[in-house]
Amino acid sequence: MASPSRRLQTKPVITCLKSVLLTYTFVFWVSGIVLLAVGIWGRVSLAVYFSLLDEKATNVPFVLVGAGTVVVLLGTFGCFATCRGSTWMLKLIKTNFESNLNLALEDYNVTADRHSEAVDTIQRTLHCCGVQNYSDWERTEYFSQRGIPRSCCKNQNDCSEEDLKDPNKAKLKVFVDGCFFLVTSTMESKMSVVAGISFGIACFQVNLPCLAWEECRVTLACLQRYLILVQSLVFTKGTVGFSQGGAATVWIPLGFNLPAVQGPVSYTQG
Repeated sequence: MASPSRRLQTKPVITCLKSVLLTYTFVFWVSGIVLLAVGIWGRVSLAVYFSLLDEKATNVPFVLVGAGTVVVLLGTFGCFATCRGSTWMLKLIKTNFESNLNLALEDYNVTADRHSEAVDTIQRTLHCCGVQNYSDWERTEYFSQRGIPRSCCKNQNDCSEEDLKDPNKAKLKVFVDGCFFLVTSTMESKMSVVAGISFGIACFQVNLPCLAWEECRVTLACLQRYLILVQSLVFTKGTVGFSQGGAATVWIPLGFNLPAVQGPVSYTQG
């Protein structure tokens, strides 16, 4: 477990980052509301304009509504989790790690499978042995055949197989502390780093709705220019596509405001 002084240093950092994270999560939630509102507004108010575009372009409002809904839900859960400050995820990780580490010890062998390699790496790196302590290996099948694994040895040059098969001798040759305690202590001592990474991810998530809003703004601007181009091509006398003195029938959506036009052009509302 982390030392009291380390905890005193970590707690203010966690509190500060938690407050900032809550602020950004709220902004993230508000941006979702904006996206949702823009999508609904585009679907209701700009339906007549989108009808002039192809089928793919008409899906833009639905994309905004879907993205806004997802952002609102994530923001809501984020605010709730940040305010509550629940540690159930950390407890779940601890429980799963202890259970999986016990299973890895039971299935440990010398065939260099990935679980056995992971156990060796943890024991060699953290200078630990077993789950709670080195005696956990005495209950495994591997111990009856080879003794305690060499990854528990303090000195590889002074750690024979005979010593590893004798628990009394092995106590002087191997690390006695369990790996579960050291791993969880390391996790607790690095919580400030985890909080900082979470803060960075939150900042990135906040920027995503801003980018989506900018893309929406550009899309609407392009749509406006497209409509102006359509009007200039359809309703201006002598434009490309209409020969001088020719006649053409233009289908116009219902509710579309028609400008005054001179020339042999007939309108059909529908």
